[in-house]
Amino acid sequence: MDLQTALRPETPGLDQLLPVGRETVQDRIYHQLRDSLIRGGFDAGETFLVGDIAQRMSVSSMPVREALARLVSEHALEAMPNRRVRVPLLTLERARDIARSRALIEGELARRALPNLDPAQVDQLAALTDAYEAASDTRDVAHLNHAFHFALYAAAGSSVLLSFVESLWMQAGPFVRAAARLHRPLSDAAATVHHRGLLAAIAAQDADRAEAELTADISQAFAILERAGPEFWERQGASR
Repeated sequence: MDLQTALRPETPGLDQLLPVGRETVQDRIYHQLRDSLIRGGFDAGETFLVGDIAQRMSVSSMPVREALARLVSEHALEAMPNRRVRVPLLTLERARDIARSRALIEGELARRALPNLDPAQVDQLAALTDAYEAASDTRDVAHLNHAFHFALYAAAGSSVLLSFVESLWMQAGPFVRAAARLHRPLSDAAATVHHRGLLAAIAAQDADRAEAELTADISQAFAILERAGPEFWERQGASR
């Protein structure tokens, strides 16, 4: 460092901290909304105003607006003409598209993860499955299910595919919420039958079985929606 640089007045503290602070707040807002979407915390068709979220979270409007813009760009929310944002409405075509896309990408991640999992990671997956079976609170169930899947996918070593999966889980959240209302959510060992199947596939290093078990696990909620009658889907359109 030369003398001129060393003697240059430092940038005032607020000038240094404000941009970082704003980004941190935006990230926190984004992650809270993202996690709520992933875990089925919002109904399809539910709308938000920037000001309402800012007041609820005790923050300014700007980081809320930026967080919502990120979620819109990831197709988890959609912008409305009146400055509101909305959780997309449910359609059977969209349900099928999300289910197929999840099975395709997550199945590939499971295949890639199999040879990379060490004993400690396998033990973690087994412990998450045990906790899932013992859980009774729906929020705990959603958290443990998410933790199991993403611990498995992280072992695949593909940040590119993982980002697609995170977006798909946000888009799937309202569908899973709707399916849970049509059919009481499973909260016992039956809910994790395919997680147990995945653990068996990992132990056997059977990639085909791992992909099949994963697809079956993903398909459970969407199969409920497939069986829903036309009245259900008509009500979704009426919620515009």
